[in-house]
Amino acid sequence: MDHQVNTPQNSEVMDSTLLAALIAAMATAAGWMVNSALASRTELRRRRAEARLTHVEQQLEQLYGPLLFLVKEGRSAWQDFCDTLGRSTVFLNGRPLSEEEKALWLFWVDHEFMPRNETIQSLLSSKTHLIAGDQMPDSFMAFIEHHNAWRVTHLRWKKDEVPYSWHSKVNWPMKFETDVIESYERLKNLQIQMAGLVRGLET
Repeated sequence: MDHQVNTPQNSEVMDSTLLAALIAAMATAAGWMVNSALASRTELRRRRAEARLTHVEQQLEQLYGPLLFLVKEGRSAWQDFCDTLGRSTVFLNGRPLSEEEKALWLFWVDHEFMPRNETIQSLLSSKTHLIAGDQMPDSFMAFIEHHNAWRVTHLRWKKDEVPYSWHSKVNWPMKFETDVIESYERLKNLQIQMAGLVRGLET
């Protein structure tokens, strides 16, 4: 009977084979770990991008889109009123309105300007968490002051017939309109960028 003897040369060959297999296995495992880490990082980026995109879409749909519509509608209504009145301003250097002008003005206040302002105020108060930036913009606070100052005095006149100047003590903040329009446009651009990023991370 033949007996196979493990010579030192045979042992070296076996050791080299085992070592090569071990190295190959380690390389495969390392490659898998790297690929897994990269995939996890990509997935984390995708989830973050999706969350950011969802928030931006909520900002546009629930706050800045409606605000933009109301602002533009308000501009159009104001121009229509001025055309009806026959001049570009309502109160001229403190000159009181005639009875006819006052009746016309108060009709538009009750049916156009005040209801729209109340809708804007309601949006701002209920969707504060969707306002862009770290804090409430100054122009938004100026609008709230304009609306509240006017609402109270106008309501007092309607209920108790207490006359007033027929307008808010705080002027309409033109920057409010500008900030709404610019924020809407900025968010729309960000929405497009984030949507593209999400699509790229999904492929």
